[in-house]
Amino acid sequence: MRPFQYDHADTPQAALRAAAARVPADQPSVAAPVQFLAGGTNLIDMMKIDVMRPERVVDINALQETTLGRIETTRTGLRLGALARMAQAAEHPEVKRQYPVIAQSLTLAASQQLRNMASLGGNVLQRTRCPYYRDTSYAECNKRLPGSGCAALRGFNRMHAVLGTSEACIASYPGDFAQALIALDAKVDILGPKGARTIPFANLHRLPGETPHLETVLAPGELIAAFTVAPLPWARRSLYLKVRDRESYEFAVASAAVALDLEGDTVRQARIALGGIGTIPWRAQDAENTLKGKRLDGDAIAAAADAAFAGATPHEHNAFKIPLGKRTLARALRETSMMEL
Repeated sequence: MRPFQYDHADTPQAALRAAAARVPADQPSVAAPVQFLAGGTNLIDMMKIDVMRPERVVDINALQETTLGRIETTRTGLRLGALARMAQAAEHPEVKRQYPVIAQSLTLAASQQLRNMASLGGNVLQRTRCPYYRDTSYAECNKRLPGSGCAALRGFNRMHAVLGTSEACIASYPGDFAQALIALDAKVDILGPKGARTIPFANLHRLPGETPHLETVLAPGELIAAFTVAPLPWARRSLYLKVRDRESYEFAVASAAVALDLEGDTVRQARIALGGIGTIPWRAQDAENTLKGKRLDGDAIAAAADAAFAGATPHEHNAFKIPLGKRTLARALRETSMMEL
């Protein structure tokens, strides 16, 4: 790990001032010289393997005592402070009752020890697990070294993405919680040197295109404050299904977050997000549109699964993810439809 300056902030304003003091004009937020430290389960890991090299780390854990660390469920919906810990949200009684897809996605992510440490904001911003990105001995990685190439295109790419890829990057997004947020049409509150703003969570992550090093729309010095979910009555009929190589402490090979509004066995509204198969948290809107107004039978489920992967681009070792992803989505839809509310 390279030397760095450690600081801490007691208020959101102090944290923003610390970051604003050295805001670069032409760098992505992940490459900014000042980085925020919450749980540290991803940042410290990236620093140890020399992928992230901040000059200054600002500890913001004291902000857990502010609204950034609180979880609130009211008639206006759910508010998850970005500094609330994963375990705190996963075990929250009202989150489990009213938004089960959120609780399940967090419970199935990482180990209990990591869930106790990791913040919700840090979780959605975690970096890819692509081995060519994480191992600095590989010179070709456009996400780490823009313009250098993508070693995964010709390397072992079993765990890489089949949706949202480009010739510059096929690294998959590794998280689980983000899929649940997309399925529930969540919004994200952001604080920054230029003020506060709110955006749809689905707009937070950027497709790689020709600039995979630009992973989110966050500007240097911006800080996620909270995630909000509107009070959807049918959010209770939601589920997160994760398929992985082993049962515990493993990233998804394929996953699906599903929320259904049903009238009998007819779909009024469907929300579907897919994990393990996309370069970003993936909203499967074509699959949702296929289901709307249809009876949720085998034919409708198969059509939705086909629509979800219609634009998939397989590579040498990950073509199996397309049929696996379809089966994962089909199973998630069936299990969600059978939930007792």
